[in-house]
Amino acid sequence: MMFSSTTCGRIGLARTLIPALLASAFAASPACAQSVEDFYKGRKIDIVIGFSVGGGYDGYARLLARHMGEHIPGKPVIIPRNMIGAGSRTAAAFIHGIAPKDGTAMGIVDQSLALEQALGDPGVKFDSREFNWIGNPNADNNVLATWHTSPVKTIDDVRKTEVTMGATGYNTSSQYPTVLNATAGTKFKIIFGYPGGNEINLAMERGEVGGRGSNAWASYKATRPDWIKDNKINILVQIGLRKAPDLPNVPLLMETATNDIDRAALRLLSAPTTIGRPFFAPPNVPADRVKALRAAFDAMIKDKAFLEDAKKLNLDIDPVSGEELQKIVADIIDAPADVKKRLADILSLVEREKK
Repeated sequence: MMFSSTTCGRIGLARTLIPALLASAFAASPACAQSVEDFYKGRKIDIVIGFSVGGGYDGYARLLARHMGEHIPGKPVIIPRNMIGAGSRTAAAFIHGIAPKDGTAMGIVDQSLALEQALGDPGVKFDSREFNWIGNPNADNNVLATWHTSPVKTIDDVRKTEVTMGATGYNTSSQYPTVLNATAGTKFKIIFGYPGGNEINLAMERGEVGGRGSNAWASYKATRPDWIKDNKINILVQIGLRKAPDLPNVPLLMETATNDIDRAALRLLSAPTTIGRPFFAPPNVPADRVKALRAAFDAMIKDKAFLEDAKKLNLDIDPVSGEELQKIVADIIDAPADVKKRLADILSLVEREKK
């Protein structure tokens, strides 16, 4: 078949234009180029809270739910949902494996999960490094406390007298007393099974347990300020990498160690306090949405309305960014093998299985 020069020119032009037009059409397609704002407009984001209503994790989650949506493009509504069980592992496993991976789900769980993974805990069936960490509103020391009616007022007292401590599961609420029993000769008896910190607080008030194995110092100040004012709790030890300014006379957990390897192990155990009240998204969320969620968290933390609301609720704000959390989690999991082994030995994982 013969073609004129004009016809050939048209064919050549078509060969040039058609691929370009197809590429343009695909680029304009909502499935291929939907903006973050377009995606979130009219949607909602669920925050899955690993503990019951009324505790510190719940308080920070509900504060975030009221304010963070204003800083996400498209302004989605954020809805807090409590999912209790297994010391918040149920919620973490849900976020990792079941929750949608499109940016419409976040979680907040116990800060010790990365450490539990580092120690080879078989109950942690996911890799915490795969979460997309969004931010922590408050890096704060944890504390171990007894009720004012308990004969145990100091760490020295519990070396002589047994005291029961409420715990939500094999997390910080049981780890701290366990560690002190192994390294400092204390006599804590751990009572498992409480669904959240609020229930342990009620158990202390009722005399069911003598103390609480772990709580953030900021959480006590926010949710039970009268307890502090009226000396209703005795703070035996604080867990962090440095002392809280308003607890200068309470020993750090690390300071109870009597040798270098124990000191390194207890430092590793104390590191998750920087993780604090961590918010994260599931694995495989599109990168632009993770970036938008982290940016929204960072903007919210500086927002006047958010800060005023936090102040009214007595919730301290000392933030850690999502990028920092991502690195901290990886550093904990990838800690030196000898330090992890020593801490695992101290925590007696086999004994825990029996419990």
